[in-house]
Amino acid sequence: MAVSLCRGHEIWFDHGDSVWRYVDNGNEIDEMRPCAKCGKMPTKEGYDACLGYIPGAVSACCGHGVRDEFIVRRCEIAK
Repeated sequence: MAVSLCRGHEIWFDHGDSVWRYVDNGNEIDEMRPCAKCGKMPTKEGYDACLGYIPGAVSACCGHGVRDEFIVRRCEIAK
């Protein structure tokens, strides 16, 4: 079974239906839930509400109370 997290909520992959589902109620994750830690929905651009836009970030996550936060920035190599 494949398991993961979606904004701090546990999810699992239902191989029979080929969809991701929430562990707590079995519903498909076609509806976004708010962050498990702060209770806010993502911004209209899809950013974690508590982080917002971070210049130069390729990816960022507040951790949603489950993991440590992280930011991935693009690294440009000088020629």
